[in-house]
Amino acid sequence: MSDIRVPVLIVGGGGAGLTASMTLSTLGVESLLVSALPTTSTLPKAHVLNQRAMEIFTEVGVAPEIYRRSTPAANMRATGWYAGLAGPHEGYGRKLGELEVWGGGYTDPDYVAASPCRTCNLPQIRLEPVLKEHAEKLNPGGVRFNHELVDLAQDDDGVTATVRDKDASTTYQVRSQYLIAADGGRTVGKLTGVEMNGARDIMKMVSIHMTADLSPWATDDDVLIRWLVNPDFGGSWSGVLVPMGPDRWGPASEEWVFHMQYATDDPDAMQDEKVLARMRAILGLPPELVPTVHRISQWVMEGVIAERFRADRVFFAGDAAHRHPPTGGLGLTSAIHDVYNLSWKLAAVLAGRAGDGLLDTYEAERKPVDQHNIDNAIANAMNHFTLDQALNLSTEKTAEENWAELAPLWQDLPGAAEKRHALNRAIGSQTMEFRHHNVEFGYRYDSAAIVPDGSPEYVPLDPVRLYEPSTKPGHPMPHAFVESQGERLALGTLVHGGKFLLLAAEEGQAWVEAADKLSAANDLPLVAGTVGVLGSDFVDVRCSWLKNRGISSTGAVLVRPDRYIAFRSTGGVDDPHAVLRAALAQVLAAELR
Repeated sequence: MSDIRVPVLIVGGGGAGLTASMTLSTLGVESLLVSALPTTSTLPKAHVLNQRAMEIFTEVGVAPEIYRRSTPAANMRATGWYAGLAGPHEGYGRKLGELEVWGGGYTDPDYVAASPCRTCNLPQIRLEPVLKEHAEKLNPGGVRFNHELVDLAQDDDGVTATVRDKDASTTYQVRSQYLIAADGGRTVGKLTGVEMNGARDIMKMVSIHMTADLSPWATDDDVLIRWLVNPDFGGSWSGVLVPMGPDRWGPASEEWVFHMQYATDDPDAMQDEKVLARMRAILGLPPELVPTVHRISQWVMEGVIAERFRADRVFFAGDAAHRHPPTGGLGLTSAIHDVYNLSWKLAAVLAGRAGDGLLDTYEAERKPVDQHNIDNAIANAMNHFTLDQALNLSTEKTAEENWAELAPLWQDLPGAAEKRHALNRAIGSQTMEFRHHNVEFGYRYDSAAIVPDGSPEYVPLDPVRLYEPSTKPGHPMPHAFVESQGERLALGTLVHGGKFLLLAAEEGQAWVEAADKLSAANDLPLVAGTVGVLGSDFVDVRCSWLKNRGISSTGAVLVRPDRYIAFRSTGGVDDPHAVLRAALAQVLAAELR
């Protein structure tokens, strides 16, 4: 195979790599993706795709197929805690409590107001083939599995990578200007000397992917994740049961994945027969039900992050940059957000519209967010043990003693009211995982690509649970439906294709004229218009933009191609052209005409 020249080489074909490929393609940037693996993931890994991830997938055109294959909204409204699943004790299978998850199937008004896209659930084993097929359509011949990076060398002008075609047993070289490491930390980090630091061996888990009819016991249609607080096995983390589809969901799901916790040094976790015996015991499956087991996988929860997200012309994303517990569904979505942040910046630099300094803002913006996600994911995992404390369950007690602790939940025994409310409080605390809207959607950036406006520092009402829309620089652009030329559209879609967006208020036409001049003079993709109820380019029929815009009738905001507020002027200025030019120059790390 002959050597190749391409602007961007992507190493890794998981969620991060495939999203990078699709995003770069929609931005008009040629790329080559190589993955050492022969196929997409065969493991039942991440499954939750939050609203911002689905916005990204909408932009690249793959969202309709993901929604078509994913869990219906009605089957992912809640998570539930149960006293096991099935078994001889009369308490087995009783629901202890339920909690809405990630917008309650797009019924929570805050989630509906935040985004035109609802949270989605599609396990990575199902998702990645969809992403791969779409990436190949956008970039024919530019997605190569079973092609392994074996070496790389950097110089002032680019990266020379040596790739082995494992099918043909040949090697070839790829010369690129930049490389995205999305290989899960397997190769590129070692070749560049970038290490990962943080908490390791938090918890050992074993996952069993199986086909089984569990509908007689898993009966709640609206529950996505079932936490089996099994008194026979001490309480929380006895088992976690998640449907896998692929054609039916809810209790009728054909496939399931069952997660069990082990001590990090427990040898039983490595013996399939013992794992399956324990699964049957925890689930209480009758002898005649024999699941078809597709895969048993062992993994260790950790919370680690790369010491650097940039090593000269190499950028780290996804699991190559950070790894953390799956609680909260922040791993895959963080990977998607990483490459979305990076891709528009690479496109701008490669097109000559931005300076190298813009690429430094990738680490400055994403690393603090990813570290925050790690911290939250670990806290989420540990918080599940609060249920054991509320119920007074313990692995040190006998099964009979643990069942006795649960009895007041459904029998009018002494202390029943107090125990029931203690359980309410414990389940309510899990909103830190299942309603962490300000973590998963409202995260903010602080870098040289954000122009401060001197407004007071943002102090959240709740740093985890409550997303507060704002046009303060560094915040995500608030969502609003507007109407233009007889059509309704989400304002955020105006950035699609790598465009900047200048939104002025009703009397801010001078800002629009300045933006149009700067766009023409600098060959800069920039959409500009006024937004208001009357006399505007975009008609704010629901007053959604007015509610959150944070500017007067003469002000304006500048939105980056990743839908983050780059600059805001709350009112008019004497020379909007000069002010806007200075803001864009700072964001792009480049001189503008």
